[in-house]
Amino acid sequence: MTAGVRKPDIGESHRSGGTGRAGFQGAGLIDLHHLFDDLAWVWLLAVAVLVVLTYREYGIIWDSEVQDEYGRKLLSFYLSGFHDRSAFEFQNLYLYGGAFDLTAALLNQVSPLGEYETRHLLGGMVGVLGLLGAWRLARMLAGERAGFFAVVLLTLIPDYYGHMLVNPKDVPFACGMTWTLHLACRSVGQLPRPRLGTVLGLGLALGLTLGTRIGAVLAGFYLILILALYLGLRWRAGASARATLGITRQLALAYLPALVVAYLVMGVCWPWAWQSPLNPLVALSVFSHFTWPNEVLAAGVVFKASEPPIWYLPLMLAVKLPEMVLVGLTLALWFAGGWLVNWLNDRRHGFAVDNDGLRRLQFLMVTLAALFPIVYFLVFRPEVYNGIRHFLFVVPPLAILAAIAFNGLWLAIDRGPRLLGRAALAGFSVAVVIQAWIMMELHPNQCIYYNALVGGVKGADGRFELDYWGTSVAQAAEELATYVQDENGGNPIDRTYKVLVCANPESAMYFLPKQFELTRVIAEGDFFIGLTLSGCDKSVDGQQIIRVERFGAVLSVVKDRRDLKEQPVNIAKGPSQPALTPPLPTIAVPRPPEMQ
Repeated sequence: MTAGVRKPDIGESHRSGGTGRAGFQGAGLIDLHHLFDDLAWVWLLAVAVLVVLTYREYGIIWDSEVQDEYGRKLLSFYLSGFHDRSAFEFQNLYLYGGAFDLTAALLNQVSPLGEYETRHLLGGMVGVLGLLGAWRLARMLAGERAGFFAVVLLTLIPDYYGHMLVNPKDVPFACGMTWTLHLACRSVGQLPRPRLGTVLGLGLALGLTLGTRIGAVLAGFYLILILALYLGLRWRAGASARATLGITRQLALAYLPALVVAYLVMGVCWPWAWQSPLNPLVALSVFSHFTWPNEVLAAGVVFKASEPPIWYLPLMLAVKLPEMVLVGLTLALWFAGGWLVNWLNDRRHGFAVDNDGLRRLQFLMVTLAALFPIVYFLVFRPEVYNGIRHFLFVVPPLAILAAIAFNGLWLAIDRGPRLLGRAALAGFSVAVVIQAWIMMELHPNQCIYYNALVGGVKGADGRFELDYWGTSVAQAAEELATYVQDENGGNPIDRTYKVLVCANPESAMYFLPKQFELTRVIAEGDFFIGLTLSGCDKSVDGQQIIRVERFGAVLSVVKDRRDLKEQPVNIAKGPSQPALTPPLPTIAVPRPPEMQ
């Protein structure tokens, strides 16, 4: 193809999903024009409505307090005319961008909701925005049907959905990476002259993502690698060195606006990055050697977070992703293997720089986004803990690859017997219903999900970390308030109770009436609220009156100590005994200080 010839954007070439007006005809099913787009929009709207209806039911995680304060400090930096610089010295959070926290702080200036409720609702909507990005990307690559499959699969990954409403870092970062990937792929489809609107959108998405976490530089790495491969293919196709150099300059100028926009947006969200030109590199260096001093439990093995075994991330992905996603990824591997064999056997085949060739580059970029971080972990073994939350940004591209594979299976079955097609569709539908039911049963603790490979949540209990965020403490606290009120004949509580909390105290006290006061002196405690994580529930004695459980796994308990207050304190000693005081903000598993 001649360098100066303008091509259509291949990102728009599958508006009808590549299915025409009738797909799955061999199975006797009717695929109306744009049906899957309509279904996707209905699905997205339903998820948004579900977020609005349930955001109040989610607890407060360990990081919420400090992240909320960080957002207020960033807002104060701007409202003070850049004089209040306390955000730049606040713990280690200045190393993170504040895109989410700053937005939440702004909303909390006008929101009629509580501080954390506003953050949860905002997080849920950011998660829905990530679903929209995954749908758009899968649709661009493989059509409407693949887009619909992608939004369904990603919604039904409990770690993604559960973190949407409580996690102020990992889901916003995953959302930003998804949109950056989508716009980067769209720009590749417009080569050699990406449109200015696409480039500016890419800069905005990349800037917001960098303004959440510096790890977004990975997205730039993927794009640079794909552009380098594109130039190499043009050179191999016969372009002269001079012509290739000219196209390189053309691409550099075309993408320059994206860099400018990204840097400006990043600076607004993360003003510390502007205080010195090298600050983003400083943050990247710190996170490359970040240390977390605690231990991690996985598959019954306890190890230091700084020394994860090579199997940790692959195993956690295998047991935390739903079975239907694993099936889709297995299909994707099968289709990729078949394509590779055909390519190797076809001597006439080559990566021509045409629409098909550009689409292969787009697929390669999505595959890189899904697999490169995993390979990086296997090679360099960075610190990791709390399941897959640090690698949550690979979940959307994995879901997209699985969705595209299911779309390929649909096309293959479409040519087969009617009974086979109906059986496949019924099987997929049943899997969706079952997974949705599991998530409803876990609500609002979807993050504790494990699949059938380890026996579900019950099978994972005691072998893997379950409620590492401590969100179940909110339900325990609410049930304690109800218990005391019922004990008082349903009348308002007329006295003060002292409460011991073996978790993040804010996670419990925020949901208790003002008549309950926090204490760290065990002998004073009327009630004790504790997570079962790390044996927290066993650290203080008392009569168990409440327990929060899912699928037979107990997540947190409440104990009545009123009859024991005048007796000697009985503390269960041991190396895993948790703390009755708040840990550092980055610590998800409490550890034992001296108790009074």
